[in-house]
Amino acid sequence: MKVLIGLEDGTVMTGRSFTGAGEAVGEIVFNTSMSGYQEVLTDPSYAGQMVTMTYPLIGNYGVNDEDMESAAIHPRAFLVREYQDMPSNYRATGNLADFLRRFGILGVEGLDTRMLTRIIRTRGAMKAVVSTQDLDGDSLVRRAREWSGLVGRDMVAGVTAGAPFDWRQEAADDTGEPRHRVVAFDFGIKWNQLRLLSRRGCEVRVVPATTSAEDVLAMDPDGIFLSNGPGDPAGVEGVVDNIRKLLGKKPLFGICLGHQILGLAYGGSTYKLKFGHRGGNQPVKDLTTGRVEITSQNHGFCVDPDSLPPEIEVTHVNLNDGSLEGMRHRELPVFSVQYHPEHAPGPHDAEYLFDRFVDLMREAS
Repeated sequence: MKVLIGLEDGTVMTGRSFTGAGEAVGEIVFNTSMSGYQEVLTDPSYAGQMVTMTYPLIGNYGVNDEDMESAAIHPRAFLVREYQDMPSNYRATGNLADFLRRFGILGVEGLDTRMLTRIIRTRGAMKAVVSTQDLDGDSLVRRAREWSGLVGRDMVAGVTAGAPFDWRQEAADDTGEPRHRVVAFDFGIKWNQLRLLSRRGCEVRVVPATTSAEDVLAMDPDGIFLSNGPGDPAGVEGVVDNIRKLLGKKPLFGICLGHQILGLAYGGSTYKLKFGHRGGNQPVKDLTTGRVEITSQNHGFCVDPDSLPPEIEVTHVNLNDGSLEGMRHRELPVFSVQYHPEHAPGPHDAEYLFDRFVDLMREAS
């Protein structure tokens, strides 16, 4: 089935659907990971976007229940060079096309993904429309330009938990008892963050993004975790002031959107990157140790280091573009990183940051 894609800059491309009829409007971005497409699809940080994979063969190892990072697919469309319909992997329980169909997500193949990626790198992430129904290129370009986009919108409201819940998987240490109680703000949390906290003996209570500071402190946690999530941190209503009230109360650890929200809570500002960082091969330098980590990333916004007050220390930088990748408070037990130390998918270089969070809770107890 023929597919047409229209970008706001006037570019029109053709492909074919491998999931049937459909249409999507969103911000078109690219991901450079060579594997892990199921984890990419189930990452809530992609809400409102359409993902292009730069690796040309996608679908070759199928999908399974163990590699889910949330309960649903979040990108509005999935664009690949060549779809592989017959998975060859002992862990596979289904194929990618059926997985996308189950959640009503349009899958497109036959695209010149290299050209599309070069366009995004040159001109930036753009608004786009992909359709099997509207095959008028001028119409798609016009509709892409008319879409409101992601800047200033609260995308977290659509992915956060509806009510608090306990994550009970492996929440014990060698003695069989949890060592620390953690409250995790769900801005679009990935399950591997919860798995890694649980494996370190943390009993995790996940709460909606708008949960008040007073309610969190009433749960008497040993630490507070701020998760990843989609969209513009400045568009998330009511959360920044709430997080500011928690500074100095308990140890805090933020990842991705949680990191950006901390930056705003410190009094800093954020800005939109030209085409973002998405993939499992981003080099980051830890300025406190001199060590270079290869990291998994997925974000389109960044904290401006020049906007931060003197009490905030920059701890990590991206070696590709010099952007801020980590920071910590010089006096309070608060730190955060822009990237994804929980991987899933990607390298495990930065998993030690979960140990650092546990150490902060131990020292504070």
